[in-house]
Amino acid sequence: MIHKNVNEKQHNSRLDHAATSLYEDFSRSQIQRWISQGNLLVNGEILKAKDKVHTGDEISLDPIFENRVSWDGEDIPINILHEEEDFIIVNKSPGLVMHPGAGCHNGTLANALAFHSPELKQLPRCGIVHRLDKDTSGLLVVAKNEKFRNFFVNQLQDRAVYKKYEAIVVGQVIGSFSIDHPLERDPRNRIKMRVTDFGRDALSHVSLIKFYSGYSHVSVEIETGRTHQIRVHLSYQKLPIIGDSLYNPRNLIAKNTPKNLISYLQNFPRQALHAAKIRFPSMKNKGIFHEFQANLPQDMQSLIKKIE
Repeated sequence: MIHKNVNEKQHNSRLDHAATSLYEDFSRSQIQRWISQGNLLVNGEILKAKDKVHTGDEISLDPIFENRVSWDGEDIPINILHEEEDFIIVNKSPGLVMHPGAGCHNGTLANALAFHSPELKQLPRCGIVHRLDKDTSGLLVVAKNEKFRNFFVNQLQDRAVYKKYEAIVVGQVIGSFSIDHPLERDPRNRIKMRVTDFGRDALSHVSLIKFYSGYSHVSVEIETGRTHQIRVHLSYQKLPIIGDSLYNPRNLIAKNTPKNLISYLQNFPRQALHAAKIRFPSMKNKGIFHEFQANLPQDMQSLIKKIE
């Protein structure tokens, strides 16, 4: 991915105009094609060429040349919780990459969706309209047509989509609190985000579910959907998520952790983070909401039993 930030010169410009200015090596027609194919994202989301961008927005481009990636359908097991005319609700397993791109040419959720519903190949990113990190499990909404895709993207932009996650962290959480710290990409490590006074606003609400002698099972509701938001916010509060190699690289362990538990915790294979609940307005029935929940996956259930 090639990352650029919108500057003051491109503020309030159309996405295709701003991107053409930022990515000087590519033509406007190439940029427009990549936007329509979903290979150019703004703050991690798919937008239209005519949508406006603003100072500080991050544009990420995965320039596909020839056939180095495959969007063909692959018979990859996926857990579909619900499906209807306009959308699919997927409970993503940890370890599954969202879509083909640099470093991962196939074997993704998009490939699985293309196999399940070949008509999804007509939509950008096979209908995927929001993202979870590779090693985060849980609920995703997949659009089945252009009308719903546009509707859901607008709901995301208007912050009308409710998302609740569950995480298992090192440290003690008491009650509930909010984390209101802006985020930006770390200039020293482009795969990381960091808290900064000059980033994009990010708001998370943390509540304790249960405390286990040095470790906390928490729920996190987010009002914004910034890249790595929950992982960065919790780490900044000195509540790193167990297994998060990017934001808990030293594998911090709570004091007085039994010796037989230390190795298990330090070798937990992914960040213990799960998208547990999502709610969004109905496109067809005003005032009605769709709501879905997904129980903790087995690996996080086992982790809780170990630390109890």
